[in-house]
Amino acid sequence: MATKPHTANRARGGPGSHESFLRHRSFRWLKIALGASVVSLIAYLLADVEPRPNGGSWIGYILGTIGALLILWLSLLGIRKRMITQGNWSLKAWTSAHVYLGLSLIVIATLHTGFQLGWNVHTLAYAMMMLVILSGVFGTYLYATLPSALSSNREEMTQGQMVDAITSLDRQLHDAAQPLARVQADLVLEALAEDPLDHGLFRRLSGNHPDCATQAAIEGLAGSDSSDTAMDRVEKLMVRRKAQLERIRRQMRLRGMLEVWLYIHVPATIALIAALLAHVISVLYYW
Repeated sequence: MATKPHTANRARGGPGSHESFLRHRSFRWLKIALGASVVSLIAYLLADVEPRPNGGSWIGYILGTIGALLILWLSLLGIRKRMITQGNWSLKAWTSAHVYLGLSLIVIATLHTGFQLGWNVHTLAYAMMMLVILSGVFGTYLYATLPSALSSNREEMTQGQMVDAITSLDRQLHDAAQPLARVQADLVLEALAEDPLDHGLFRRLSGNHPDCATQAAIEGLAGSDSSDTAMDRVEKLMVRRKAQLERIRRQMRLRGMLEVWLYIHVPATIALIAALLAHVISVLYYW
């Protein structure tokens, strides 16, 4: 029986594959990173250096050079994202290498220090590297989990379509609220004046909206004694507005988490490169 093209592609990890960047090519880059870490550890343990291997020994210089080149290469991922290629150097492969080789730096750079840390520019570079790696681990978690959460929340709608849906509800609410009493109509108008996208980053991340005008309108309308048909229609529309509003807010919260991560990871990477440059220059100056 002939193999279907898309099935073959999935088996090979080709264009039709849905394999994640963490599992790319059966964890190829995880194996490479583990191999590099093990080789570095063996070289460190076998190095004949007195009193022990350190950053200024021959093994220290080798590990330091490897670590510095890895840091510079890993920092190029942002540029790589703007290029489209397939195969061994596809974006998925590059991202997988970025994650696992980045983690291998914990072993390589720590062995480079010889476990000798202090209040100096060398330790600053090491600390900045660890901060970048830890923030990278958090970012990896986000990128591995948030896309499915974003897709599930959108239900095949774009953010623009979600906003259009709530705009359509607002028009219906505006018309439906015309027969209501002044107090009840004012509650509806306050809800309609609420901008679903006008929230600060902290509010978006917390997901807490205690001053939500839509919720206040729902509670205010529910507390009225009227059983009028117009009131029933407004209440149902307002509940639908609240549901749509919550969907938009969840979407903004998920996207906000990615933004916050970038606000930390990218500046930390720039600071790391600056500290690394200072570290290398100082080493070469005193060498």
